Amino acid sequence: MAKPFYLTTPLYYVNAKPHIGHAYTTVVADTLARAHRQRGERVFLLTGTDEHGEKISQAAQEQGISAKEFVDRNSDTFHSLWKLLNISYDKFIRTSDPAHQVVVQKVLEKLKPQLELGSYKFWYCVPCETSFGLSEVEAAKALCPQCQRPVSQVEEEDYFLPLEKHRAWLKETIQKNPNFIRPESRRNEVLGMLTNELPALCVTRPKERVPWGIPVPFSPNHTTYVWFDALINYISALEWPDNEKFHHYWEESGGPLHLVGKDIIRHHCLYWPIILHALGLPLPKMVFAHGWWLVKGEKMSKSKGNIVDPQAVVEAYGLDAVRYFMLRDVPFGDDGIFSEEALIKRINSDLANDLGNLVYRTLTMIEKHAGGKIPAGKPDSGLVELAAQAEAGVWSGLSNLAPGDALKSLWELITRANKLVEERAPWTLAKEGKRQELESFLYQLADTVRAIALLLWPFLPGTAESTWKQLGFTTDLGTQHLPAALKEHIPPGQAISKGAPLFPRLQ
Repeated sequence: MAKPFYLTTPLYYVNAKPHIGHAYTTVVADTLARAHRQRGERVFLLTGTDEHGEKISQAAQEQGISAKEFVDRNSDTFHSLWKLLNISYDKFIRTSDPAHQVVVQKVLEKLKPQLELGSYKFWYCVPCETSFGLSEVEAAKALCPQCQRPVSQVEEEDYFLPLEKHRAWLKETIQKNPNFIRPESRRNEVLGMLTNELPALCVTRPKERVPWGIPVPFSPNHTTYVWFDALINYISALEWPDNEKFHHYWEESGGPLHLVGKDIIRHHCLYWPIILHALGLPLPKMVFAHGWWLVKGEKMSKSKGNIVDPQAVVEAYGLDAVRYFMLRDVPFGDDGIFSEEALIKRINSDLANDLGNLVYRTLTMIEKHAGGKIPAGKPDSGLVELAAQAEAGVWSGLSNLAPGDALKSLWELITRANKLVEERAPWTLAKEGKRQELESFLYQLADTVRAIALLLWPFLPGTAESTWKQLGFTTDLGTQHLPAALKEHIPPGQAISKGAPLFPRLQ
């Protein structure tokens, strides 16, 4: 059986429409999934929506509809956006799915002997759906440590999972496994959290206060805490506990790679490992917490009115241009500044001038000087070597969760091919009647464009597929297996089908 690779995005909370940050995580995940599939791995890419909790109930009430109507409508916006962004997920899970709810209840039953029922006082942030110990919030200001919005002090009877007894184990686990939490700054942040005593995790809510949630099987007066519910999706999607899918994708793969935003590391790097440890299950392979997209130096928020709508940006500039900008412009893990000026600059320089220009003029010259068919020739050993180096650089970059570095390696091949056009001056060869030399070079260019299309597919699948078809291939580019496909070459005599330039320059 093929090597398994399990990759997840966070579940996106459906209290509002998706923004560019949601798209960012998911595009990176899709790129990784496609690259692993290209190499013959059996990939399971999980994404979905988080649909319970007090914040959902409040938002639905404000709009005068039921919570179910509210989450159905808003979950559909994520479905639609993922289709627009060409996301190749294997499962889209919703926490309102009956199958997920069954697994959450099984987890609660298994943890019941470890849970403690008691009346506790804590600070609670409704926007973050997160509770904090009394010592974690400055009482005079009463602001959430994460979002800086007001928190309220809550005292209620709930079931709690003690975390403190797991603290030493978790700290040692993180210290012994430097790649468990990345990047390094997030790892250090989590280790800092573990220097203080951990308050117990409240895993339920009073049904009277939060009716919109998964019922607790052993307590009719409680529903499940939304964050506990949401984290369980990573195993409920694999039909835990007694399913081959869980064994294959979780245990045989060495655990999932969780991609999350840096604002939810507490849940994924403290709560989630301890929940798994309490269940006797292996930990994820890695939690990678990336940065935020900022607008004019500020985090996006509805209150500031600076939300970037990914659908509007895609409609204005094109899908693959937006995918490229998100993957290339900022190192994955750092904060980035989103601006249309920066996006247009990337489109004009990298996509129009470099990639688009190479593909268009290669096909134009074949159309003009070789009758629209791939001429006879042999691969250029230097370009073949550069393509192999690009493939190694792409895989190294993606393996290290650095898609920008991966694209930089690919662009070295594109840049060299463009320079060769200037150096070899095929228009001069045509003018001087050096037909054999001209056709040989055009063959080498077409063969290089073929390699570029193969390497580009995980990042910009639409552009890669268009290039593949323009070269005359009728096979499905997504089924080509790397690196074996790079060792093959474009067949002479194949009729091309030149289209419009891939990326017209923008003003």
